[in-house]
Amino acid sequence: MESTESGSQQHGGDPGPSSITPYSPPATPPSRYESQKRRDWNTFLQYLKNHKPPLALSRCSGAHVIEFLKYLDQFGKTKVHVATCPYFGHQQPPSPCACPLKQAWGSLDALIGRLRAAYEEHGGRPDSNPFAARAVRIYLREVRESQAKARGIPYEKKKRKRAPTVTTARIEVAPSRQSEGDGGCNLSDPSAAEAVPP
Repeated sequence: MESTESGSQQHGGDPGPSSITPYSPPATPPSRYESQKRRDWNTFLQYLKNHKPPLALSRCSGAHVIEFLKYLDQFGKTKVHVATCPYFGHQQPPSPCACPLKQAWGSLDALIGRLRAAYEEHGGRPDSNPFAARAVRIYLREVRESQAKARGIPYEKKKRKRAPTVTTARIEVAPSRQSEGDGGCNLSDPSAAEAVPP
């Protein structure tokens, strides 16, 4: 048995190219986000197929997207009190009521984000993306506001975390030192050394 440069050993003759399998790294499974986006996309396409009359994706508008979001409410799990309910505006009602279950605003917002991305990944143009339509944004805002009122949960926009800003130190030199002719800045002066970051 002889050893080859790659460290493998040959038994008998040359095995030939037909018995050598090139290494291919295992395909990484899609992320949770990608899997959910694919499921959402397939659900939307199925909705269009079952639409009366069936609707082609190319003819889909923001109005159809809103219709789809309303259709999804039947599968919702979030109690949204109607205005006539005695628990309207209560965060934790003391007893059950007959108010409908709906999709939570946050779920709808995330769904639209995934479908918006999926549309463009499947060849749709950003300027004709029905999930990015103004009507859809307005609808989502109305859902957010109405659910916040009905459930007694004030909606507060999350503040963005800003990157820390770099501040510069300003070194002021006493007038008497400027007249000494040393250029106005003495780095051996303890006050100047404290002002300059290490």
